[in-house]
Amino acid sequence: MSTSPHSHQSRDGQTPHPCCVPSKAREQVMLQSKAASERFRRISSGSTERMIKLDGGAFLMGTDTKEGFPADGEGPVREVHVDPFYVDTSPVTNEQFAEFARATGYISESERFGWSYVFHNQLAPERKNELTDATIEGLDWWCKVNHADWKHPYGPDSSISGFEQYPVTHIAWLDAAEYAQWAGKRLPTEAEWEYASRGGLEQALFPWGDELEPDGRHLCNVWQGEFPNLDTADDGYAGLSPVDAFPANGYGILSITGNAWEWCRDWWSPSWHVHATRQNPIGPPGGERKVVKGGSFLCHRSYCNRYRVAARTSNTPDSATINMTFRCVRDC
Repeated sequence: MSTSPHSHQSRDGQTPHPCCVPSKAREQVMLQSKAASERFRRISSGSTERMIKLDGGAFLMGTDTKEGFPADGEGPVREVHVDPFYVDTSPVTNEQFAEFARATGYISESERFGWSYVFHNQLAPERKNELTDATIEGLDWWCKVNHADWKHPYGPDSSISGFEQYPVTHIAWLDAAEYAQWAGKRLPTEAEWEYASRGGLEQALFPWGDELEPDGRHLCNVWQGEFPNLDTADDGYAGLSPVDAFPANGYGILSITGNAWEWCRDWWSPSWHVHATRQNPIGPPGGERKVVKGGSFLCHRSYCNRYRVAARTSNTPDSATINMTFRCVRDC
């Protein structure tokens, strides 16, 4: 419907000011989001082992930094309040997901589809030569590998043996939600995730401050070199790393920047939050894609500068790759 001032008339026949329609839309978003937040189902039955309790409260969410991507909805900076909650110390590990799969017989989305995406330099040359119609146009570093899944991260001849304390990957949002329900937990809202990631710092770019490598120290697992062909692995890893490979943030939370993207509960929108409630916000009521945060070992400033705390992107709920994982939260 057009919002032109010439196409809408009030009941008395007068043309209203053109701001009337967007004002009503803003109010509707606020009321709808507030009601959804108040109805939000709290979950507090799961074990708090390997979790950290966070006090919650007000914090400044988002960013207006010039390094950000306004089109992603990183801004504006706004004060948001979250209630106290527990958060997993690290992403869910291969060991933990394997326990879930054994207990429930769960079959992941990648297993159902029979394939998943693996980054090209993680495949042996002979494996890449076997692939046909396997890459994404414009993103030919992603290879569609048959029988790649959480148990076989690089294809059928790989396994997670020896990698039990690495983040479980090839995990779709649907898989993450199923695990969380089984564990008596839930996925974090984007606001909760960002609150946890900041580690008590106000508006810092990263969980430890504004420099990616303070004093030359590597504090997370991201790409060094020339993306997408040369990863010098100066941080010690040319792929995934164990969840405890780098120091925790100020809250004691591990691996929340880089390594693997983490699913959030919220549906994706670049604008919903602008007029939504700031009290325990939970994102729009629906959509086609879910929010993911934190970046991965494939992130580099030249290509994907989204390992910053406020950065955000999205994917469809059934999508999975070698660099997608999750962590859980539960209410107090």
